[in-house]
Amino acid sequence: MSDKLFPHKNIALNQATGKKGEQIAASFLIDNGYEIQEKNWRHHHLEVDIIASKNGRLHIVEVKTRNSTRYGHPEESITKNKMKFLKNAAEAYQYQHKQWLYLQFDVIAITLISDIETEIFLIEDVYF
Repeated sequence: MSDKLFPHKNIALNQATGKKGEQIAASFLIDNGYEIQEKNWRHHHLEVDIIASKNGRLHIVEVKTRNSTRYGHPEESITKNKMKFLKNAAEAYQYQHKQWLYLQFDVIAITLISDIETEIFLIEDVYF
């Protein structure tokens, strides 16, 4: 059966892949000395995958996970519009948590092949 006939199959698979990627990313951050502050933090229509801290700095982390590189690497799918939403979300979070003076935006790109982590790539201090 064609995926075009059953688009909900792709949506469910993408959500499961994204959820698995976020779990891998959180474990990666913890293993590298970060403290997880929030997962899937929401403010109105804005969402941040992971908010973590390390050495007095708040990290706004976007997690991108793909099952292959057929359509490019995961980090290549981050748009300027997505970064704008992340900046707005970070501003809202900082407003609610005034103790955080310093922040940076990071990306964790994960490639899964057959549901097994084959590559995890942390891109620190991104700015678009």
